[in-house]
Amino acid sequence: MMTGLAPSLLPSGDPYAPPTGPLTILHQDEALIVVDKPAGLLSVPGKAVGLEDCLEARVRAAFPEALLLHRLDMDTSGLMIFARTRLAQRHIARQFQHRHLSKTYIARVWGRPGAQAGHIDLPLTSDWSRRPLQMVCHETGKASITDWQVIAAEGPLTRLRLTPLTGRSHQIRVHLLSIGLPIAGDRFYATGAALAATPRLNLHAETLTLRHPLGGAATTFRAPVPF
Repeated sequence: MMTGLAPSLLPSGDPYAPPTGPLTILHQDEALIVVDKPAGLLSVPGKAVGLEDCLEARVRAAFPEALLLHRLDMDTSGLMIFARTRLAQRHIARQFQHRHLSKTYIARVWGRPGAQAGHIDLPLTSDWSRRPLQMVCHETGKASITDWQVIAAEGPLTRLRLTPLTGRSHQIRVHLLSIGLPIAGDRFYATGAALAATPRLNLHAETLTLRHPLGGAATTFRAPVPF
C-alpha cells in the first residue's frame, strides 16, 4: 500500500524536489541581501499547489522585509539579490531597466567553439507549442545579446564565461544551443551525451555589479561556482 503525498509537479511534468539546507547568505547590509541560490530551487512560487517552496519564501522567512528584484531559472544556481527597503528596490530596479548593471555567468558546454570569444545577437521568443521553452525567431523575437569567452577545455566540455547584455528567459541556454554548444545537463535543450554529461544544468550566475543604493559606489558580488 502506498503512503504519503504524491510529489508536486512542475509545468514540465517533472516532480519538484527542491534541495534542502540553510540559506547561503553572501552579503547583507541595510539595503541588500545577497544569496546563493542552489540549482533545483524555484526563484519564486509556482502556480500549482505544492510549488510554494522557493528562494523568495526562504529569504522572507529569515528577512520578512525582503523584496524581489530578479529571478534565475530553477535549474540555474548562483547569485540573487533582494532589497530590504522600497527605496533600494526602486534604485536597483531602475538599474535593471536601463541596463546600468552587469552580470556574468559560468557555463560548461558540450563541444568546442571555433574561437576564443564571440558575440551572439539573436532575437528570442516563446516556443508556444513547447512552453516553457524559448526559441530564436527573427520575425517576432525580442532583441537578445550575449557575449562569451572561453575559460578552459575540460575533456569533451568547454568552460565559458558569459555576459548577457539583455535578460530574456532562457537566453544563455538558447543562444549557446544556437551556435552548437548546448549546456551540459540541460534537460530542456541538450540531448544525448550533452544531457548525460552532468547530473545538473551547468549554468551558474557568478557575479553581479551594480551601484549600491547607499552611496552609489560600484559594487560587485560573487557566488562561488559549484562545478
